[in-house]
Amino acid sequence: MTGKELAAACGFELACGEGDREIDGKIYCCDLLSIVMGRAPADGLWVTVMGNLNSIAVAVLTDTACILLAEGMALDEDARARGSQQEVTVLRTPLPVYEAARTAAKALGVD
Repeated sequence: MTGKELAAACGFELACGEGDREIDGKIYCCDLLSIVMGRAPADGLWVTVMGNLNSIAVAVLTDTACILLAEGMALDEDARARGSQQEVTVLRTPLPVYEAARTAAKALGVD
């Protein structure tokens, strides 16, 4: 399932990127970027509340397919610009982190 398809299936907002990259079903939840750098799976979905430029850099570094911003957090303008430039898909939801991950897992068929 692509990021765009996940957004449509779950009612998430597409905040950045085209959403064309496939998400392989792995979901990682963490806000501490140094841990995410070493543990987030490539081609997975990363659920976080970090909507800044550093989150885009970590997504590129880890080859994350898609970032899902939970808790209604905004993607700042610098991050949006860099995300578009680096072709990083960012989705948004008002759901808490756990509920966002569970909703995504059901849609991805990994629940």
